Amino acid sequence: RNDSEHCSVVLEATPVDGRPIGVFDSGVSGLTVVRELWRRLASERVLYFGDTARVPYGGRPAFEIETFARQIMSYLRERGVKLIIVACNTTSALALDKVEREFDLPLVGVLRPGARAATKATHTGKIGVIATEGTVRSGAYERAIRALMPHADVVSQGCPLLVPIVEAGRADSPEAMNALREYLAPVMERGVDTLVLGCTHYPFLADGIRRIVGPGVAVVDPAGETVETVSALLNDLGLASSSRTGPDEFMVSGDPAGFARVAEKLLGSRIPPVARVALAELQRS
Repeated sequence: RNDSEHCSVVLEATPVDGRPIGVFDSGVSGLTVVRELWRRLASERVLYFGDTARVPYGGRPAFEIETFARQIMSYLRERGVKLIIVACNTTSALALDKVEREFDLPLVGVLRPGARAATKATHTGKIGVIATEGTVRSGAYERAIRALMPHADVVSQGCPLLVPIVEAGRADSPEAMNALREYLAPVMERGVDTLVLGCTHYPFLADGIRRIVGPGVAVVDPAGETVETVSALLNDLGLASSSRTGPDEFMVSGDPAGFARVAEKLLGSRIPPVARVALAELQRS
């Protein structure tokens, strides 16, 4: 066959799915994953949901996190997404395994990709994890890392002040640096060579974290590995889009103006208008 015929066959054999990728988080922090999607999968459309009326998730009981996850994922499914990224480590740790069988959509959490990235980065097997109190209590990162590297020495540190600091747009404040020094001290005393940012809020604090831990410690942001996982899954399932079919959309359960203000400060760019979804509408989903 000639080249044009071969090209025609390839195009016909490659399905194109223009439906958006759903991304949800308790607040603004899932934007670290959106940033990676923009960078690596620019042809994909994003539908983002931030549960800002109920942030933070870190201190909530598991059954409550499961309820929130079901509501938000049901809402995103109704909006026609083709895949959902659970861009919240607390939800990934406490709820994803329990609710994923209830949905007929591909679901990707950030915790397992983060664990995988940590085992790739470490040279000594000494891995630190900073996360919300809920994620630390669950032990999910330790289990995920040791499933890949059984003899890993994992030290985890809960950081309850960091999510409110980022949500308030104070990631570059003295308050943030003081909190980071306090939380990172016991982790660094254990001699880790790799530090996992086990909450998607924390990459917005990465500059300060790197100043404290120094160049000898690899700082792992799970967002990059998560998007690599999503890319492979889209291709395997024939769900990838070759070109954008519309704009990204951003929705929150709380104050749209406050979310937009913090999001644009963190991302360093404008985002489309943010819509509000009432909790009552979520609870009907």
